[in-house]
Amino acid sequence: MELNFLEDTKYKVIFDVKGADHSFANALKQELWNDKDVRISAYNVEHPLIGIPRIIVETHSGKKDAKNSILDAVTRLKKQNTQFLTKFKSIK
Repeated sequence: MELNFLEDTKYKVIFDVKGADHSFANALKQELWNDKDVRISAYNVEHPLIGIPRIIVETHSGKKDAKNSILDAVTRLKKQNTQFLTKFKSIK
């Protein structure tokens, strides 16, 4: 995965995630909405043949910075995936 930041301020980041798809971008977007400090969480894929998601995250000014919100969301997703994997393996 390759990250290309187009805008990088304390409370707003816009970046492309080369090597990701809708599944990753949508999961991250949805998990970011669980953070009360997030004001905007969205993504789009400008061209379907290129397929590089552009993720937009903005937090409320004076609150947690956007990159920390992203890190927190990724940590929560990782925990959820680990829990799912553990439960799924126990079914075998």
